[in-house]
Amino acid sequence: MTTADEPRTAPPSAPAGLTCTLPEQRRPDESADGGPEGPPLDLAGVGVGPFNLSLAALADGIPGLRTAFYEQQPDFGWHPGMLIEGATLQVPFLADLVTLADPASPWSFLSFLKAQERLFPFYVAERFHIERAEYDAYCRWVCAGLESLHFGHRVDAVRWHAELGLFAVDFTRQEPDGPPVQGRSYARSLVLGVGTAPHVPEPLRSLTSSVGAGAPVVHSASYLQHRERLLEAGHITVVGSGQSGAEVFLDLLRRRPAGRERLHWLTRSAAFAPMEYSKLGLEHFTPDYTGYFHGLPEQVRNSLVPRQWQLHKAVDHGTLAAVHDELYHRTLNGGWPDAVLTPGVAVRTAGRIGATRVELHLEHTEQDVRTRLATDAVVLATGYRERPLEGVLASLEPYLRRDASGRVRVDEQYRLMTDRCVAGAVYVQNAERHTHGVGAPDLGLAAHRSAVILNSLTGEERYRLPRRTAFTTFGLRPEGALANGSRGVAQQADREHAQFRPLRMT
Repeated sequence: MTTADEPRTAPPSAPAGLTCTLPEQRRPDESADGGPEGPPLDLAGVGVGPFNLSLAALADGIPGLRTAFYEQQPDFGWHPGMLIEGATLQVPFLADLVTLADPASPWSFLSFLKAQERLFPFYVAERFHIERAEYDAYCRWVCAGLESLHFGHRVDAVRWHAELGLFAVDFTRQEPDGPPVQGRSYARSLVLGVGTAPHVPEPLRSLTSSVGAGAPVVHSASYLQHRERLLEAGHITVVGSGQSGAEVFLDLLRRRPAGRERLHWLTRSAAFAPMEYSKLGLEHFTPDYTGYFHGLPEQVRNSLVPRQWQLHKAVDHGTLAAVHDELYHRTLNGGWPDAVLTPGVAVRTAGRIGATRVELHLEHTEQDVRTRLATDAVVLATGYRERPLEGVLASLEPYLRRDASGRVRVDEQYRLMTDRCVAGAVYVQNAERHTHGVGAPDLGLAAHRSAVILNSLTGEERYRLPRRTAFTTFGLRPEGALANGSRGVAQQADREHAQFRPLRMT
């Protein structure tokens, strides 16, 4: 019996009419790892965000493993537009780059504090959730210590070199004081950590194309870059029901004079809902649940993710309490804040009124009432979407296996399912929510996922992973099932990737 994830017919050794072609010649960048003149890389990474940085940090602890990670930005930056003063991570500091896989790693957050001579102040502070700005500083510290990271390197294309049995990674090194230099590296396996991009709903996209003129309409991803200009506006509207929307609204509220706030917060959700943060609820962000979710039929997974929005798209209790406290404080002198918070509202269309105002056409989803709202500035806290993999993997597109919805198939070890023509492994990070569940973008699972990838890559248990991570037992075991419920899935993945050979390092 087949599942919805399995191909309807057995794939041929290569798609009809296609062969694994050789890449064209490109002048090598001699400064790059894995170049034509030296041994190939064991792993080449595309993108350096927290997830690939976690992988690079854990890979640094494996002697002899040759890795290189390429990032087009000149340096590391983690949501710089949302490093609002006092804003904290929604996960404990233990969810750093390495600790949940290797607590003794020199790249842990506690090692960062030790190096900064701040360990005792942190101990006295008794802080379990650190500020975002501190997490960003920690990641930058790790970046400064890893030689495998190559910033200012834009990956242009990835091709499978059948004759060599390697991936060719074409990149452009962007020189600050000279012309760009093209280069190529070769690698046995790849890992893609290309991240997410700000999402703007269709009715508002036309407004964001002219950020420099007229009433500012900006995504929350660039909030800090535009904050001073936003505060100059008479009336400001925040659109979005998640954590970013709440933090932006709270920051603006604190910076506006009492009685003259002139703020409006609109959300499509029916309430300003708190995030599910009970201890048993948090077990959805464990490897146990990830494995359970991966084993579900495709149609069940598709229906689960939208229903679990309160696990990852709502607002933490502390931020909601801070918003209410700030509003309440402004009533102490008998007044009432000039701030409107309206849930259950969808933005149907939008347009500009002259050069200085924006008009939003609103619909209340429960009342079926429509109205218009004129405002002087808009902040879109409308979330992020996974960046498509098709760009960097364009040449591999014919060899990627897809599910019934056209999405790439990802096995339990975070490898893309490819045709047997491609013998190397392509791992993904934060591009697998449809196969691994709501924990895919969560920082708390980063170190564990990195350890799974490195164990798969090397063919050894370089990082010992726990057998069980949750008190909740997700699902029932059918009669006659294996004692280890994940064993069958792992064996299936190994059969699907029979062409892949781990490094088997010594």
